[in-house]
Amino acid sequence: MVFFYPYGVAFILSILIVLLSTPLVRSIGLNTGYFDHPGERKIHDQPIVRLGGIAICLATLCSCLIVGLFDDFTRLPPVKILEFWGVIVGGFLFFLIGLIDDLSDLSPFTRLGLQFGVASLVWVVGVRIEFLPIPGLGLIPLGLLSLPITIIWLAGVVNAINWMDGLDGLAAGISGISACIMLVICLFINQPAAALIAIALATATLGFLRYNFNPAQIFMGDGGSYFIGFTLASLAVIGLMKTSDFSLVILPFLILVVPILDMLVVIIARLSDGKSPFYADRRHLHHRLLNRGLSQRLTVLYIYTLTLWVGCLALAIIGIPGGIFYGVGATGLLIYMSRNLGEHKQLTSVD
Repeated sequence: MVFFYPYGVAFILSILIVLLSTPLVRSIGLNTGYFDHPGERKIHDQPIVRLGGIAICLATLCSCLIVGLFDDFTRLPPVKILEFWGVIVGGFLFFLIGLIDDLSDLSPFTRLGLQFGVASLVWVVGVRIEFLPIPGLGLIPLGLLSLPITIIWLAGVVNAINWMDGLDGLAAGISGISACIMLVICLFINQPAAALIAIALATATLGFLRYNFNPAQIFMGDGGSYFIGFTLASLAVIGLMKTSDFSLVILPFLILVVPILDMLVVIIARLSDGKSPFYADRRHLHHRLLNRGLSQRLTVLYIYTLTLWVGCLALAIIGIPGGIFYGVGATGLLIYMSRNLGEHKQLTSVD
């Protein structure tokens, strides 16, 4: 039986910590000079503190540890407790990688090497993908391929979220929506440890929007996006992919399809032009929408809607009560937003 009161405590702790600590982190950033400066690919026109990931990480981990250590989560099977600690420690290590990059600007290959190292470490303690869903073939046991597939998944989602962090509130919003969808699913299939992490992360990221939505007062930086990306990816592993149920294993790919597909399209486009996958350009989805004349806020809200839409489809697929109605509602909202985008483009071209 799933008890709901621990999640309420985690919600309260996470929202309080992120709302109280973010202004403090911003003040420290202002005093130390750790800014994200304007540039050719940047949307903002003035320096903004980029250490907001500290508040997100602090809120998520503190609420998880306080509730996890003093509630019935300590009675979980040893395997689940080990997975829980793998996500907590791994998330903190990914946060450190991103924070170091924020402070000293690591090379792409150094960042990737460190990400692979931490992903390998959490694989050892049980945060691992054991089946790969193949349409028409079902679930394929990975065996020895579990390690490289897990590394690719964890590092891939980390960088997908990082690359979506290009507009005020974009990465935090889509991550918060994705975490909420995972929370509902984890509660539905009785995965309490994963649900605890999901509600802590969802609250921290959505609470962070208080300071990060346009016009942003602070950015999450690589520390924040790396932590969020890893936590989402590992949540999917321990909460949804530790099963032989095809519909569950396929859900994380659907829930996170917006940032993943954006990353894959950009990488393929760069490689087709003979450029490095790490070459910085303006090919991302949010750049394309901005180039159509959309405002920052409308662009971000449209991508929020896309994320919510695929998330509601995930709820419908798994058979969650009301999931079909959520999916229909999200589809209607997406159609409405798409029509508004078309009308906005026509008005912009006329002007």
